[in-house]
Amino acid sequence: MAQGQIKGLQKQKSSGGRHAAKAAAAPKKGKRYIAPKKTALVKQAALHKELSAKINRSIERQVAAAASSGKLTIMKNIALEGSSSSEKDKEKTAKAKASTAEKS
Repeated sequence: MAQGQIKGLQKQKSSGGRHAAKAAAAPKKGKRYIAPKKTALVKQAALHKELSAKINRSIERQVAAAASSGKLTIMKNIALEGSSSSEKDKEKTAKAKASTAEKS
């Protein structure tokens, strides 16, 4: 007689049951947002979203401009180093091509 359980009769392990129970027990933290249903409020919400995006984009551009022109030029220096290293690579390949052309 076979020992042990038959494969089909084994109980499957419940994955993440404890976490799911915890998540269902407590509501999420933070404010709730209910989307507007009236047409005027829908338009107002869309306008607000668009203006917020424009303002954020403008602020990001201003910060980037201030960082690139002032003392905060970390990214600018990295960009310059990257371009100078690529120029050095180009010079090396040009020299290598010239030396192979002279040999042949």
